[in-house]
Amino acid sequence: MLELTILGFLHERPLHGYELKERIQGLSGHVRPVSDGALYPAISRLVKAGLVDSRTEPGAGAAPRRVLSLTAEGRAELLGRLRAPKEVEITDGQRWFTLLAFLGLLPDPAAQAAVLRRRQAFLQAPASFFYEDGAPVRAEREPDPFRRGMLRIARATGTEEKAWLAETLAELDRAAASRPAGPSGGPASGS
Repeated sequence: MLELTILGFLHERPLHGYELKERIQGLSGHVRPVSDGALYPAISRLVKAGLVDSRTEPGAGAAPRRVLSLTAEGRAELLGRLRAPKEVEITDGQRWFTLLAFLGLLPDPAAQAAVLRRRQAFLQAPASFFYEDGAPVRAEREPDPFRRGMLRIARATGTEEKAWLAETLAELDRAAASRPAGPSGGPASGS
């Protein structure tokens, strides 16, 4: 997810390492802080793979700074990852939020909707933090008040997310239906 986040923020504009780290911290730092020991090796891997370009520019003070930008290959990689996220990126809450932060970069409403439908299908399956005899424990049956709180909060969050997904999918379906047909007769693709 760190690489996806780097590619996503660099899609918006070139950044130097410190700016990039601040943006990543703002997105997920309260849950999963990013260290220099994780960030800079990830940047180096992306540069080595040709997905990110790194150049040195004069700094505001005495020290020069490294400015990072997305290459054409990096844009293609980002859009590919957004179109076909891994299953864990659909099912894990924090990874899902990271994916959502950049899903709007996909130019095709149908492709966006396909990702949202995967999340919607995941949320339809009964789930819980706690199971009894193989069945999810319902909040009303949980005697521990703290576990009951977890279950109630998760249910409320899930209810809101399901409503948002339904609304957003309806909007995306309308947008996809109104797009001009592409050369193959299907909707035109912007990528």
